[in-house]
Amino acid sequence: MPHAAVSKQHRGRAKALRQGMTRAKTLLWRYIKAHRIERLSFRRQVPIGNYVADFVCHSARPVVELDGESHDFESRRQMDQRRDAWFQSQGYAVLRFTNDQVLRELEGVVHVIRETACARRAQPPSLSLPHKGGGNSSKRRVRRRTVGATGSPAGSRYKHHHA
Repeated sequence: MPHAAVSKQHRGRAKALRQGMTRAKTLLWRYIKAHRIERLSFRRQVPIGNYVADFVCHSARPVVELDGESHDFESRRQMDQRRDAWFQSQGYAVLRFTNDQVLRELEGVVHVIRETACARRAQPPSLSLPHKGGGNSSKRRVRRRTVGATGSPAGSRYKHHHA
């Protein structure tokens, strides 16, 4: 996956967040690092766009966010909703848990992360098809003659296939 340009300031902020993780984030990180969930690779405190995601697995695209008490305020919830909408617009599924949930129900939290990641990994990627008449002009066309019911070539009918 190509890396998007990240400013030094944004990268520094992510590094500071990694160094000052809460007890809940540290506990969850110890559990999900090193491919412990279905051999998936998670990263912590990752700059994505204008945000820093607590945890992300780029291959299955879940973003895991842990919320402390500051997320109880309405203004913070509204910011979280905008942030979640942006992540979703980029193809990520956002999973939010409270610090308390991680500390008290770690196995349940990990189960939800595992189920979400496995379900998303099993989904085939959406492929964007070229517009009609578009596509790569360097591809050559192969003509195949169709055979009519009598076994003879069916005149000028050809099927066009991209090789």
